[in-house]
Amino acid sequence: MLIDKAPGFCPGAFTFGCVYLSGYTLHPMSYTANFRFYGSLNDFLRPRQRHTTFSYTFAAHQTVKDMIEAMGVPHVEVRDVLVNGEKVSFSHRLLPDDQVEVYTYENGEETLLSGIAERRFVLDVHLGSLARALRMLGFDTVYGQHLHDPELVRISIEEKRILLTRDVNLLKHKAIPAGYWLRSQQTEAQLLEVLTKYKLADLFRPFTRCMVCNGRIVPVDKQQVLELLPPKTQLYFDEFYQCQQCRRVYWKGSHYERMQELIRRIKEKERYS
Repeated sequence: MLIDKAPGFCPGAFTFGCVYLSGYTLHPMSYTANFRFYGSLNDFLRPRQRHTTFSYTFAAHQTVKDMIEAMGVPHVEVRDVLVNGEKVSFSHRLLPDDQVEVYTYENGEETLLSGIAERRFVLDVHLGSLARALRMLGFDTVYGQHLHDPELVRISIEEKRILLTRDVNLLKHKAIPAGYWLRSQQTEAQLLEVLTKYKLADLFRPFTRCMVCNGRIVPVDKQQVLELLPPKTQLYFDEFYQCQQCRRVYWKGSHYERMQELIRRIKEKERYS
């Protein structure tokens, strides 16, 4: 313990963990280790910590996971942690002057997603446009404005879904099987991030899921949905699809052409990313 002279009562002793003893305040012993983060993990760090080795002061009780997340990096984006060249678990405790290297999952998502082969997602409340885009491409995507953080975590764990979010702290829940923090705030850029990270370009199944509710879309006879169609649609279109869950009807109008163009742009960008 480090001991500092204290002239009297230690205010907030129970709140902050300091101990008053015969006019002295006792503080937990602290140590220093050296960290370096690689790849996209640098996005979470302060500018002066990026792409370089820096010192970090820690307490004896802290685990590697505690330290990494205290620096702002969610554990779900970390592939490996090496201490003095040896791979360690998140529960590992450091010694003074340890050299720590932290690596991301770049080009290693197959290992990360070993139990999530179908690439299924759950998205936070801020990612409605991205949810619709993923559904448009055929990916099973859970989204709802009523889903708050505890429910998102539960769905991710129980259904083994990849949690996509703009909230870094949400990804720090220890039981989340897989997750990713969206760097961009623009929908098409976000979609490209997800497609590139999880290598989804060859898994597209466009127009097989409802963009509104995530249900399956199947072909349907025009006469079965005739009463649900606008007058001009009844006149000019004959091929229709219907969501098996919410019964919403789809047809290949101008929106279909815009979606096709978006898919073309995304595939082109993904090919060169």
